[in-house]
Amino acid sequence: MELNTIKDAFDRVTKKQKLSSSKSQEEIEEALLKLQSIPDTTFQANHKLILTELKTKLNEIAPLGQLEGTQKELNVALSKYPKLLEKSFNPDISKAYRNVDFDAHTVNQIIANHFYREGLFDLGDCFINEAKETEATAMRTPFLEMYQILDAMRARNLEPALNWAATNRDKLEQNGSDLELRLHRLQFVEMLQMRGRDEALNYARTFLAPFASNHMTEVQKLMACLLWAGRLDSSPYSELLSPSHWDKLAEELTRQFCNILGQSCESPLSVTIAAGVQGLPTLLKLMNVMTGKKQEWQSMKQLPVPVDLDREFQFHSIFVCPVSREQASEENPPMLLSCGHVLCKQSITKLSKNNSTRPFKCPYCPSEVEVAQCRQLYF
Repeated sequence: MELNTIKDAFDRVTKKQKLSSSKSQEEIEEALLKLQSIPDTTFQANHKLILTELKTKLNEIAPLGQLEGTQKELNVALSKYPKLLEKSFNPDISKAYRNVDFDAHTVNQIIANHFYREGLFDLGDCFINEAKETEATAMRTPFLEMYQILDAMRARNLEPALNWAATNRDKLEQNGSDLELRLHRLQFVEMLQMRGRDEALNYARTFLAPFASNHMTEVQKLMACLLWAGRLDSSPYSELLSPSHWDKLAEELTRQFCNILGQSCESPLSVTIAAGVQGLPTLLKLMNVMTGKKQEWQSMKQLPVPVDLDREFQFHSIFVCPVSREQASEENPPMLLSCGHVLCKQSITKLSKNNSTRPFKCPYCPSEVEVAQCRQLYF
């Protein structure tokens, strides 16, 4: 969906609003200055006369007249913007999705977990209380622990992160993560900068030595940093002081924390909505075409047009049969032929003329293939 036009219109509205506000402020300040220049008349007992003189002075200044131009321009921009929004966005998207019976309990759990995952614990608690979904609090405690660790890291305190990594050392190793070493490396550099060479060396002997067998090069580099104590910023290892290491480490900790919990590192609700927004224009166009042809698309097992999504929304491999040009499914899985080529099951059935004992020729090589020799592939 092209949003540049809407963005330009919004920028025009904000520009006019700022101009109108600035002009109003200038007129008010000018009016106050002129009113303050009026001679003091507090000694006059005739208040009616004072108010009459004040009114006359305000009419001479005419602040409202000065503001009419900028206010009119702002009103014009404001009146055009909603019309552009109505023109650019389809207010009714209900026809672009299938009629699915949602399980309210499951949806409420997904929403509550999203709030906890994003660190919005008060909002999550409020939602659970109103929805009466007490079971959804199961993920509150682990995500609260994760955000406490991340908050400590932002305060340059690595102790909670190191304790968590040590507790989950075996699971991190199974995932192939060197998170614990990277945390100790950052702590070592911080200690070398703040407390000096001796304490950093003692820390290395205690916490870095166990990693030497598998990460000798990294440990040797850290030991070389001891020679540059007090001037690490001008050493060949100055990149170890980059603040980006803290950000990358926080991201890696979040990823591994969620992995160990059996959760994705990004909120499934956020990813689903983002993918839906990207695919919505195609679905809306399809809905309009199918409505014009009086065809029902919601009952289709496969859409007649592709819905292109960015790679960030592609999580599973998809196989399209080179013969039928159809996407593989549970009913029509990909099958590996004895020659090494892959076709969908229905294509094999057609090529063998539904005879499991009759050999057929592979459409991509001269090999003769038997149905019994074909094996289902799992991606």
